[in-house]
Amino acid sequence: MTLLRTQLGTTLRGHRLRQRRTLRDVSGAARVSLGYLSEVERGQKEASSELLASICDALDVELADLLAEVSLGLRGEDGLLRPVAPAAAPVEQVPAEQDPAAAGEGQPVAEPALALVGAPARAAGRPTGAVSLAA
Repeated sequence: MTLLRTQLGTTLRGHRLRQRRTLRDVSGAARVSLGYLSEVERGQKEASSELLASICDALDVELADLLAEVSLGLRGEDGLLRPVAPAAAPVEQVPAEQDPAAAGEGQPVAEPALALVGAPARAAGRPTGAVSLAA
């Protein structure tokens, strides 16, 4: 089972390394301590939405794109959703490309664990407002 914070950290580190940037560089640009950013990247600390927005801005990555990439990382190679935490009751897993509306009646469909609410319009590639996360 992959934790959300672990996948989020791995994805952030991947973006930073692909840009050939150091923790010191990104932590300075994001105005977060180097140690805390390192813990977020290693999945040891939960990042607030404000901190994620600041790190994304420093990496020039859209928060929505980061969250989409994390979501894909939480899926297995077969495209099925993997539980982030133990579920109370088993839920039939649906392939990612299958439309939940196309599922037959009476078949449970896995709900997304995270949704963007009120995503703002983008101007010149920069956020124009806040993005709320809803579970």
